[in-house]
Formats: sequence, structure tokens, C-alpha cells
Amino acid sequence: MGRSLTMPPRGLPPCRMALLGMLLGLLASCFTFCLSHQNPQFALTSPEKSGIKEAERKETTAEEELDSEVLEVFHPTHEWQALQPGQAVPVGSHVRLNLQTGAREVKLQEEDKSRSNLKALKKGKRLDINTNTYTSQDLKSALAKFKEGAEVESSKEDKARQAKVKRLFRPIEELKKDFEELNVVIETDMQIMVRLINKFNSSSSSLEEKIAALFDLEYYVHQMDNAQDLLSFGGLQVVINGLNSTEPLVKEYAAFVLGAAFSSNPKVQVEAIEGGALQKLLVILATDQPLPAKKKVLFALCSLLRHFPYAQQQFLKLGGLQVLRSLVQVKGTEVLAVRVVTLLYDLVTEKMFAEEEAELTQETSPEKLQQYRQVHLLPGLREQGWCEITAHLLALPEHDSREKVLQTLNALLATCRDRYRQDPQLSSTLANLQAEYQALATLELQDGEDEGYFRELLGSINSLLKELR
Repeated sequence: MGRSLTMPPRGLPPCRMALLGMLLGLLASCFTFCLSHQNPQFALTSPEKSGIKEAERKETTAEEELDSEVLEVFHPTHEWQALQPGQAVPVGSHVRLNLQTGAREVKLQEEDKSRSNLKALKKGKRLDINTNTYTSQDLKSALAKFKEGAEVESSKEDKARQAKVKRLFRPIEELKKDFEELNVVIETDMQIMVRLINKFNSSSSSLEEKIAALFDLEYYVHQMDNAQDLLSFGGLQVVINGLNSTEPLVKEYAAFVLGAAFSSNPKVQVEAIEGGALQKLLVILATDQPLPAKKKVLFALCSLLRHFPYAQQQFLKLGGLQVLRSLVQVKGTEVLAVRVVTLLYDLVTEKMFAEEEAELTQETSPEKLQQYRQVHLLPGLREQGWCEITAHLLALPEHDSREKVLQTLNALLATCRDRYRQDPQLSSTLANLQAEYQALATLELQDGEDEGYFRELLGSINSLLKELR
């Protein structure tokens, strides 16, 4: 059996054992009484810590009650201030709990002074600035000096840049002086053209000087602005009048200048028609003249007619087709014949493109289209026998010439179909060319040329033969 707490240990005297038993019984009674009557004030906790926990519990409850409300923003200073319930603490503030009072206290951090100034500025308060340091007049004076310094710096940079430019380039006045010493005069294009026209028109100039003046003038009038400037001082009319010269060379080079000036220059083209250039060009082509002169005159005529329907109308009225027909039928003028055929092809397709453009843009009566519709070129070509003339030119030996003739034959197909079918020589020529170009196209394929020149010519011949069957 185990021992009881009240049993005295063995070996003690009876009197001591009785006294020890009484003490143990008293302690057990006191312990039982204390447990059954426990008082909170005798808890084993610090009164100070208990107060802290109670304060925190109250603050938590107050925050929970104010959680759904709009909190009042607390503006701390550099001194500790008590934070009241319902007040929000700005971010970055120092917060402490006063253990003596149980209240939270707040103050600004030292580095937040600039933030406090910013908040004060937003509220309309003055910042903490030492106003005795700078006055408004001082600031204005400093700004003026700053601008003055910038202008001085900019002026220095400009002067340096100007000095650099002066070192690289010389002024025009100095260059003129140097050229004058060398007997060289700087002239504008206008001044040069005036001088050349005067040289050409002078009765004291020799034939060589006149030809040289025209040759140089042709170089300048290629530029559109220069060609129009030629009108301003009457130079164009002087060159047109040169077509009346008895010297073939003067006619040749005058036409050379006019062809360059007319090219894609409507203003000059109009002035040329009014100045009688078209009549003079046709007269030279219709009379006996050297072949070089007729080449240049035909060049001027083509430049005048292209993209100028009014000039084309006048060309037909003046019998231009008859003049060209006579020109190509003269023996030894095959070069001129190819150029004439090319001109006719350009005029036919030009009118065709104008009508197609009007259809695409849905313009029923544009002025330029109305002018083209007054050019009755295709009927004139049929009446003047150009169907047969063009077909006979297909016998020319050069491939380039044949290509241009084939293009013109296809362009005239709608007008000349029956004439082509009635011409046995055309059918024979086309058959011979078909065989020739078939062999050349085969050689192109063997050489690895997928789209060769001869294949294109063969395609044009096959297309024309198909239309004539």
C-alpha cells in the first residue's frame, strides 16, 4: 500500500510526529480554501501590463466602431500630441503609447518637414522660407543676368559659325571680282539664253556662230522653266522664224531647239501654235530638204502634237497626214517611216486612254476629252491609206522597227480589219515572221529565258493572225 500524506515517517518520536501531522493538515486546508475563493486582484499579472491590454482592447473596439465612418485626419506637429479616437494618422508619423496615461501620442518625423511644407502649400499657407534671403527684385535681376549670359553665349556661337563659313566659302562679291579680273562673267540661265538669242538673231553673226548659239540654247530649254522664260523675252518666236531660213543647218538646229522646248510643256506648245510653228514644220517636211533636217523637224512635230489635242486638230486640218504619207513613201526614208508610225501609234492610243480615263472617273464631259473627241484621226488614217502603208512597213528588216509596226497594226485593227484581210502581202509577211520568231523564241527558251523579246513579238503576230481569220 502507498503511504498517505498524513502518515508520519518512521523512526520519529511520537511527539514530533503528532506536530508534523497537524502542520500538514493546516496547509492542505488553506490551499483548498484559496482555490475555491480566487480573487482577480491577486492574479499573477503586472498591473501595468494589464492596463495596456485593457487600453488596447478599448482602442480596438473604438476603431471597429469607426471603421465604417469617415475618419478625421490628424495633423501632427514636431511635439507629442494625444491622438483622439476617430482620428487618422498620416503615413510616416511617429506613434507611441504612453504607458502612464494609456493614450496614443503622435508627432512628425524630422525628415518630414518638407512634406509638412507641401501640405501647408496645398492648404494655402505660407511655406517656412526665410524671406529675408532673396527679394523679388533680386530674382528679377538674376534672371536678367542669366538671359544676358545666354545671349552672349549664343552670339559667340553665331560668330564662331560665321567665321567657319567664311573660311570655307568666299563671298559672291569677291568671286565676281576675281572672275572680272579673269574676264569671266557669272550669268543666270535667263541672261545666257538672251545672249544666245541675240547672237543667233544678229545679222553680223556667221553661220557657224548661229549654229553654235542654237546648239547651246537647246541644252537650256530642256528645263521647263527655261523654256517658258524663252517666251518672256520673245526668244521662242525668233527660233520659230529660223525655220524660214534658206540654210538647211539653221532649219535643222532651230527645229532641234523647238523640239526640246515643246516636250511636255503645254504653255510653250500653245505659244508655238499661235506663232505659226506647225505650218512651218509641215512645209519643211513637204519640200525637198536634207534627211538630217527632216529628222529634227519630225522630232519637233512629234513634240508639238503629243498630249495637245488642239494641235492634233490643226494638224489634220492642214493636211498633216498627207504630208507624212508622202514622207514615208520616198525611197531611203525608212528611218523617218518608223518614226512616223510610232507617232501615229502614240496619237491613237493617247485618245483611247483619254476616253478610258473619263469612263473610270465618270466624267462625262471633261474639257480635254471633248478636245480629243474633235480629233478624227482614225477615219483620216483609213481614208489616207494608212492601213496599207503600215502593213507594208512590216517588211522592214530591223526587229525594233517590226515591233513598232506590229504595235500600230494592232492599234488600227478595229479601223483597218477589212483592209488587212484584203491584203495578201500582209498575210504572207505575217506567216513568214511567225516562222522566224518561233525559231528565235525556241532558242530563247533553250537559253533559259522565260520571257524573251522574241516571244513577245511572236505573241503579237499570233494575236494579229487570230483576229484576221
